[in-house]
Amino acid sequence: MCGIAGWVDFERDLRQERGTAQDMTDTMACRGPDDEGLWTDRHAAIGHRRLAIIDLEGGRQPMIAEDEGREPAVLTYSGEVYNFEELREELSGRGHRFRTRSDTEVVLRAYLEWGEELAGHLNGMFAFGIWDARSESLLLVRDRMGIKPLYYYPTPHGVLFGSEPKAILANPLARRVLDADGLRELLAFVKTPEHGVLSGMYEVRPGQLVTVSRQGLVKRRYWELTSHEHQDDVGSTVKTVRGLLDDIVARQLISDVPLCALLSGGLDSSMVTALAAKLLREQGLGTVRSFSVDFAGYTENFKPDLTRSTPDAPYVHQLARHAGSDHTDIVLDSAELMDPEVRAAVLRARDLPMGIGDMDSSLYLLFKAIRGHSTVALSGESADEVFGGYQWFHDPAAVGADTFPWLATPAGTSHVGAERLLKDDLARLIDLPGYRAERYRQALSEVPRLPGESGHERRMREISYLHLTRFVQILLDRKDRMSMAVGLEVRVPFCDHRLVEYVFNVPWAMKTFDGREKSLLRAASADLLPDSILQRVKSPYPATQDPGYDRALRERASGLLQMADSPAAALVDWDKARAIVAGPPSPASRAALERFVQLDRWLRRYRIELAI
Repeated sequence: MCGIAGWVDFERDLRQERGTAQDMTDTMACRGPDDEGLWTDRHAAIGHRRLAIIDLEGGRQPMIAEDEGREPAVLTYSGEVYNFEELREELSGRGHRFRTRSDTEVVLRAYLEWGEELAGHLNGMFAFGIWDARSESLLLVRDRMGIKPLYYYPTPHGVLFGSEPKAILANPLARRVLDADGLRELLAFVKTPEHGVLSGMYEVRPGQLVTVSRQGLVKRRYWELTSHEHQDDVGSTVKTVRGLLDDIVARQLISDVPLCALLSGGLDSSMVTALAAKLLREQGLGTVRSFSVDFAGYTENFKPDLTRSTPDAPYVHQLARHAGSDHTDIVLDSAELMDPEVRAAVLRARDLPMGIGDMDSSLYLLFKAIRGHSTVALSGESADEVFGGYQWFHDPAAVGADTFPWLATPAGTSHVGAERLLKDDLARLIDLPGYRAERYRQALSEVPRLPGESGHERRMREISYLHLTRFVQILLDRKDRMSMAVGLEVRVPFCDHRLVEYVFNVPWAMKTFDGREKSLLRAASADLLPDSILQRVKSPYPATQDPGYDRALRERASGLLQMADSPAAALVDWDKARAIVAGPPSPASRAALERFVQLDRWLRRYRIELAI
């Protein structure tokens, strides 16, 4: 796993711009602490920072292809291709010769063999750029589910690109402008594909190719969800799901560095941890390490809320004993979560004020602690989107709402609390309800439908599609930024496109055949997990319940309100902010104050120009 950066300009000699290209590459040091490289030619500068996972000695980048004395292509690559061994064998049969054991070289050789069609051959998580010296063109590729990020910024004569916005912003050609549409995207909690928030910046969409040449910029989808009739009965479907997961987790255990599992005590992470432990034992490779996050006094003083009925720790420890994992609890306190250095690190990792307060800080600190022991971690992320695990999948009011279902529940409204702070004229200008409605209609227009599909089944296909193309991106972005900020690679087995494609087309009635959420996953995990975890109700990632955290957040916000030079004053109504600071604690007020504090820090640190 790595950080990539690059610059293509058909009117400049980029060999003379090596300093700027190096600055872009240096911003990715957090993603790649093990090695670095920069390759330049007349019209291309390709940078790389490496986190070494496979073939520690042989996988250096940028990697240059050699073919009969020529150098036809240069690759900067971030990710893991889990079927690289099969692809190497196939490519060897086609005459390709390999100098390393790395999956990087397999991707490069796959490009020489198949051109941009290589993307369809890859199973994994990846984001990469390939400069083709023969055609003087750049190819940007992102994995099907968008596990790995990739941004780009078109310029008058080319493009800037990088794993994160900070790589692009290190180039003086990139302006730091937030316009009305960018503010809408910051606050809407809908995650529009391709929208980069800052004016002129874009994300490569999951499953998309972007080609840049002298003729211009061209985008093409190489993968998207499709609908087809599901032919299997319940028993066969459960068997297929389990078979896929066995293969997926086995592939994702391959690593030349220490590997662990993230464990929350819920069905998803417990299944991954238990399956990893089983596979490692069968291979004679010992046991798996597991890690969880907890807060000081959280279990003893736990109070059920709208989304969490039980604390995680008792279930974590049950699973660790059951699976025989070598387990460690990472216990945090409120002072750590509010530490200014930690919050600054979280913002640097995000590049945008789109965080979730203490849940970002705690994830960052969890990953930082894990990085002292492991370089790779397996996660249960995305199972809820794939199998239908969130409460709102099963709430008739949310399912029937004419909006994104995660916004149609009491818990969901807290995520949009920041708009309560906006000045009235600004709120009218950006019209967030209208923006959400527009984005919702856009998303629905993409849904692949079966002929004759109607009623509840049709609606649940829509709900699944919204989660697999919009909501999951919010969580994958968070996981990627917090983990890569400390040089930890997090793998996401439930995002394997084979599993996603298969389960997407299973009828909703079959996905809930036992009257519960995630019926298929529960049945597929029955032999791996204790009954207490199999029957546990979904509980999201924990948030601290310490009143001291809320007090500290309010003090921080109150301090900003005393500052005459706050750049947030251009957007935020100070009287509204004071009323929230003085008002009673609630999830919505906490979310609003988190966003206010983040926004002020972001506008200052990133020197954002407002164009609203």
